[in-house]
Formats: sequence, structure tokens, C-alpha cells
Amino acid sequence: MSDPPLREGEDYYRDALGRVVFTAAYHLRRGSCCGNGCRHCPFDSPDARNPNRPADKVRTTE
Repeated sequence: MSDPPLREGEDYYRDALGRVVFTAAYHLRRGSCCGNGCRHCPFDSPDARNPNRPADKVRTTE
């Protein structure tokens, strides 16, 4: 069984540089932190704030 298709505006949006940014709703449905320092990560996990991410990829409070 495959995952349902992603829905633009609900699961993700594109930032000014055209990159896909996943929403908090998507992360909550996913169910766990991936450890990539995602901008809208709703999880309070040490992996959610990975200090080894490049500066342009670090999660912000946006």
C-alpha cells in the first residue's frame, strides 16, 4: 500500500527559493522527528535541532 499523495498548501509549500518546506501538519501525520532540523518540526527532540545542519537549513521560528 502506498502513501497518499502530498497536498500543496496543506502538507508542504515552496519557499522563495523554490524549495519544498513541509508543514507541521505533515510532520504530525508522519508521526516522528526525522532529525533533519525541519523548519516547522513540531517535535521536542534533540534531533529536531541538529547543530550540524548548514546555516541555510537550520529550523527557524517561522
